Amino acid sequence: MSMVKVLLIGDASREHAIADAFARSNHEPKLYAVMSRRNPGIAKLCKQRGGDIAIGNINDPQFVVKAAKDFHVDFAFVGPEEPLFHGVADALEEAGIPCVGAKRQMALVEMSKAFMRRLMWKYKVPGRLKFKAFKSLEDAIAYVNEYAESVAIKPARQAGGKGVKVIADLQVYLSKEKREVKAEHVKTVYEKHMAVYDDIDDKVLIEERVEGPEYTLQVFTDGRTVLSLPAVQDNKNAYEMDIGPETGGMGSIAGPGWLLPFLTEEEYKQSVEIVQGVVDALWKETGVRYKGVISGQMMLTALWGPTIIEFYSRFGDPEACNVLPYMETDIVEISEAIIDERLNTIKMNFPNIATVVKAVAPKGYPDHRDLAKGHPALIDEDAIKKRGCKVYYGSLDEKPDGTIVTAGSRIAEIVAAASTIPEASELAESCIQYVKLLDGWDVFHRSDIGSEVLLKKRIEQAQLIREIYHYRMSKGLIGKTIDWIPGRGKIEYEF
Repeated sequence: MSMVKVLLIGDASREHAIADAFARSNHEPKLYAVMSRRNPGIAKLCKQRGGDIAIGNINDPQFVVKAAKDFHVDFAFVGPEEPLFHGVADALEEAGIPCVGAKRQMALVEMSKAFMRRLMWKYKVPGRLKFKAFKSLEDAIAYVNEYAESVAIKPARQAGGKGVKVIADLQVYLSKEKREVKAEHVKTVYEKHMAVYDDIDDKVLIEERVEGPEYTLQVFTDGRTVLSLPAVQDNKNAYEMDIGPETGGMGSIAGPGWLLPFLTEEEYKQSVEIVQGVVDALWKETGVRYKGVISGQMMLTALWGPTIIEFYSRFGDPEACNVLPYMETDIVEISEAIIDERLNTIKMNFPNIATVVKAVAPKGYPDHRDLAKGHPALIDEDAIKKRGCKVYYGSLDEKPDGTIVTAGSRIAEIVAAASTIPEASELAESCIQYVKLLDGWDVFHRSDIGSEVLLKKRIEQAQLIREIYHYRMSKGLIGKTIDWIPGRGKIEYEF
């Protein structure tokens, strides 16, 4: 067996977890990485595995291809979404370097929420929502002024999870105020969140509002087969009990085994079918095979049961850290099967454990990242390992003199496994003390992730939603909504 050389693209906790999975492979690959800054965890693994790193713009296809050629790698694995949106996978393939990572045309499923919604409607994939996409600010404002409906207003492009606002328009007497809030938010999305992007036409997406517990289903795919991992639930709000601004994710829970405490086996299977349906639809639409990771950001709703909120063209972060460290199937074998389009020959093995990830962030994150930058950090890896946990380095930059400073986002993610989620949560909690900033700047985390209290809240919410969608199923109403329009009576929408 000849030595495999792998190039990893990316520099956050998710990529550290991917690098760690490659480092554990029985094939003992040489590991290389291209990063925009020096993630100490990834750099250390590359050194241990006889590889090297290159620092530069990971969104620049030419830079990535040059590094891949200089390192003479056998294949590349892309971690984050932006390099995919910029055509890094396409450029690598054109240079004759196989890539586990969606080509730009495939990554549109994440990059353009409107493209994804249209695709689901065209190919009648279950779990789809009614939506309207707008190119002009005037049209979007005119629309929200006319319709007194509960909606979710989003940037039409993936904008790092920012700019999503859900507005429930339930009280008639507040309709005027709600209209003003909607119009104001449409303006914010258009002028602030979409101003920096000119790579898609649609600017504002308005969707019907749905409620329920969210979860992420991450899968490997070769464009034919999907190989799914255990379901994970991310917690996006900055502070305890789901309050505060939305972040990239403050921590996540998974298990025991493949399901979550609020998800049934049937719902998990339906979720896998939805993701498979979108992979098939992309092939029919483009004639291109999706080779990489695709993740369904799902919600259990009264409308459908498992419903798509959005897609990622990659692993979630922190969700990758729940599954990759414990995956028993070899990532080199998975990657080679994706490249050769024979993923159907691989079986995903996963232990029957529960995992909890907790992110530690500098004060200032997520809204004032400039304040969260430039603080010297210390992570006591040995102490964390002694407690049986793992740690993945996040938004950190290792300077030439060896000091490690914060780069504005989550510092690190601590991962714990146990037989139940609350046990894993307590284990992760005991390691938080080992991540600190040396200049006295404050850090924060969410101690409630994976707690009994929060789990109970999720289970009760799911139970309520499940009763409604099972009732609707018994009446043949799944995927149908009924609107009452004055003067016209009942209008039924088929999904």
